[in-house]
Parts: sequence; C-alpha cells; structure tokens
Amino acid sequence: MTFQIGDKVVYPNQGVGTIENISTRSFGTAFERFYLLRFGCSMTVLVPLSNAANIGLRRVTKDREISRILSYLAIGWCSLNPDWKVRFKENSDKMQSGDLLKAAEVFKGLLQLHIDKPLSFREKKMLDRARHMLVSEISIARGVPEIHAVALLQRALTKSGLSLPATL
Repeated sequence: MTFQIGDKVVYPNQGVGTIENISTRSFGTAFERFYLLRFGCSMTVLVPLSNAANIGLRRVTKDREISRILSYLAIGWCSLNPDWKVRFKENSDKMQSGDLLKAAEVFKGLLQLHIDKPLSFREKKMLDRARHMLVSEISIARGVPEIHAVALLQRALTKSGLSLPATL
C-alpha cells in the first residue's frame, strides 16, 4: 500500500497523522525511502516505506466501519481478564495492532473496569490513548470536528450503560 503527500494515515497506538513528506536517506551504500508523518503540531515520525505494512500503517477507517465500531460500543458488556498483568498485555497488543475495533475493545473494557475500581496509572494512560485514537479517527472518517466525534462516542456508550469519565 502506498501513500501520497497529504494523505491522512493511521499509525498504530498513535492515531491519525498526515504524510508531510516522502524522502530518501542513504545508509552507507544503501538507500531507503521514508514517509514523514506529522501528528498535531509537534510530533513527527519517519516510517520506512519498506516497513510501513509491517508497522501497521493504514488508511483512515471508512465511515461504514465507524458505524460498526459505534454499534459495538453501544451493545452489552465485554469480558475482562481479572489478572492485571495479563489484561495489560492483551490490551497493549490490541493497541499495537492499529485496528480501530481492537482499540474500541480496549476503550470499552477499561471504561467498564473503571466503574468497579480506580484504574492504575498505566491503564488510565491506555484508556486515554484509546479514546484519542477513536475520537481522531471518527472525526476524520466522518468529516466532523472532534467535539462531535466525542458526542457520537458518548451516545453509543450511553446505550450500553457507560459514559466517558470527566477526568481520570
């Protein structure tokens, strides 16, 4: 899969970025082409074109898939592993996959857990990262401001008896 300058792409566990440049760098006698991704105003990442698929760089999810994710968030509860270390590893793997539905699973599971007990610092950060990934991708896919994406998330969560926490 190749991308062009200006394309919005998803980098696993970071969210939506914009391809700002495609450049070639030399390493001794070898040459490698890179995508330069910009996230927000400050963070940039260089991704080798040859490794983009392995890293999980992908196009922004289509609106149809966003509807499926919102439906997932709106229906029922999900099962969680009670062992913190196992749960954290499973959630980390899901977040690293770059799959938005897996990020939604992490998000929903941690919100459920948050109802019963306070989250650890690391799980709070993971919940915040999952929320950021969902909001940014819903916003781009639907062409709406992030505040509207948050409202869509809240509407879906309310149907399953969950809500976005005010602060973590």
